[in-house]
Amino acid sequence: MPTLTLSGCAPVPLAHYLKALGILRLVGESPKGDLSASAAWNNDQIILTSRFDGKGLLNFFLHDYQPTPVLAPWNGGSGFFKKDNREAIDAIMASGAARLLNYQNSLTAARQAVNQLDLKEKPDGEAKASLLQICRNTLPDDALGWLDAVFVLSQDGPKFPPLLGTGGNDGRLEFTNNFMQRITELMDCATGQPSPHSERWLRAALFGAAASGSTAKAPIGQFFPGAAGGANATSGFDAASAVNPWDFVLMIEGALLFAAASVKRLESSGDGSLIYPFCVRQTGVGYASASMADEKDARCEMWMPLWERATSLPELRAIFSEGRAQVGGRAAKNGVDFARAAVSLGVDRGISAFQRYGFQVRNGLAYFATPLDRVRVRRNAHSDILSDLDAWHSRLRSKADDAPATVLRGLNEIERRVFEFCQDDSPHARVALLVAAGRTQRALARSFAWVAESFIPPLSGLRPEWLIDNPTTEFRLAASLASTNAWLGRGDGKGTFWLRSQLEPVDIKTGENRVWLSWLKNPSNDVTWHDGDLTDCLNSIMARRIHRVEKAGCEGWPDWSPCYARLDDITDFIEGRIDPAMLADLIWGLSLIDWQTVAYAKKQGREQEQDERITYDWRDDEEYRHRAIPSSFYALLKLCFRHNNDGIPIEATLHQLARIGNGQAASRLAARRLRASGEAPLVTDLPVAATTARRTAAAMLFPISPSDMKLLKLTLQHQTQEQTA
Repeated sequence: MPTLTLSGCAPVPLAHYLKALGILRLVGESPKGDLSASAAWNNDQIILTSRFDGKGLLNFFLHDYQPTPVLAPWNGGSGFFKKDNREAIDAIMASGAARLLNYQNSLTAARQAVNQLDLKEKPDGEAKASLLQICRNTLPDDALGWLDAVFVLSQDGPKFPPLLGTGGNDGRLEFTNNFMQRITELMDCATGQPSPHSERWLRAALFGAAASGSTAKAPIGQFFPGAAGGANATSGFDAASAVNPWDFVLMIEGALLFAAASVKRLESSGDGSLIYPFCVRQTGVGYASASMADEKDARCEMWMPLWERATSLPELRAIFSEGRAQVGGRAAKNGVDFARAAVSLGVDRGISAFQRYGFQVRNGLAYFATPLDRVRVRRNAHSDILSDLDAWHSRLRSKADDAPATVLRGLNEIERRVFEFCQDDSPHARVALLVAAGRTQRALARSFAWVAESFIPPLSGLRPEWLIDNPTTEFRLAASLASTNAWLGRGDGKGTFWLRSQLEPVDIKTGENRVWLSWLKNPSNDVTWHDGDLTDCLNSIMARRIHRVEKAGCEGWPDWSPCYARLDDITDFIEGRIDPAMLADLIWGLSLIDWQTVAYAKKQGREQEQDERITYDWRDDEEYRHRAIPSSFYALLKLCFRHNNDGIPIEATLHQLARIGNGQAASRLAARRLRASGEAPLVTDLPVAATTARRTAAAMLFPISPSDMKLLKLTLQHQTQEQTA
């Protein structure tokens, strides 16, 4: 069968995309067309396979094409009322051409519906709803496809899909009367023969042929912003709208493939909600000029499917009739949801990409179908982890209208990072999304009054799959801190003391293998995180942990983590070779992980035998074994803060001396404590710089493994022996 490349049809602008659909629909359903016709997208052009060659396709549209009855007697300017432009509708009604007979029958039925209600002008309210109902009941079957595409009757009144404006008009532009006017330009209505310019216009519309006079002055509406005219549209001050009549006609014909429906969703208590193929609420992320301000006035956004495999009209109708993307068992609600669906196989198979359009206010108050982005459909192996954010994100999005500016910025960053992650599931993209979630949670903690009023829960319980292989120094250090917890015993004010409770006012409850969070009703003295110098912040957290440990009467230092820090990473921290801002962001992001699951698996000894994903001991590599370890000063202090430290009492003074930069006094005190407990460090006096002392004091927070603790002890003895020699 002949294969034709229709260069005049492209995914952008929307008018040309709809034109491609119109060509396939008309060829595939016409008795004089080809019921086996199929089409596919290749290099941003539609490839049509049918019995027609180029000449045959031209002949089909010029002589055999029967226009679909496109009419809207409920609109002003539609040609049905006294003050309307009636030239086109009168020409069609007076035609003797067989190809316009169906149109005439539908126009006659529509006029009878108007007369039945004795309407003299455009109806509103109940009169309009009544007219829509009569039209749906009485118009011939040939017009029902148009009616289904342009309005839906629901229990709570008529609803109008966004693609065709508000019932077949967009502001002052009435689509149906313009459609009839373009028909009268393309053919002699009296005989049905093509007009003198029709073939030239058709060649340009189908094959992109450049020719003088290939456009006429006529409105195109929201579908082709570049041809809509207006200010700065030409070399002068203003330009008129220009359109190829065949482009407009085929565009409207293609829009009929989008049939709306009114459904009652199981999760909704309302009467019904309008659904439209591949149509969701606007989200201001994922494109170069993205802004949350676009969401306020935008009608919606539509994701137009592109397919690379030859697809027949019945197959395409099936795709459009079920054109609802699924995310986690529910329909996609906005652009972020649709991006997730596109990479998680929640859309109809066979679609290779989506061209995303936003119906946004541009050029004054006009709505334009603005091309936003091209999203490839591909399987993202890690996209399932996004479901961890679903409930929290939905609640936050629903309350965004009156949210503080910091929360709105966080929400926007999360949605932008989700979009990026859907297209790039690399570890870098995963970390960026985790950081965005942590920043937003930090913004919520600062907006406690609004959070309590809006019932926004703290985000928690992210599955361990959010962790990555081969992480950076900052990531490893942050993971060791975020997972830190201490068992302070039973009783009031004791229990498990997680480091996250020092970041924000949350109540953390734990079970054997899970953890759940809620906001504290009253401020907590445990919250010691503050912005500014990270070293000072970590020292504040350490000081509070020491206070809690002393108050609980614990024997030894109780901090434990399923994710130990590496000694070489701690050295980098002490010597100032890390990015403190990134470390702070990662501490907040990684605190959202369900570390109880990791801890439970590690305690059961199953992290490597039964679950390959739980491999968070980043010390088991050859590179680590040959990296530098911290100084003797760090070793002295850390040996006094080791887990189950054989009876060495915890003393706040030791940490406080190092925290204020007095490393020499701190080293003396640490040496005395170790000797009193039976240890024999040869070093007694280590003068260090104040900055190094403060960072070393903060480094006491990082949990290390028992084997690394033994290594510190041996290293301390080895270094002091060398110093003595």
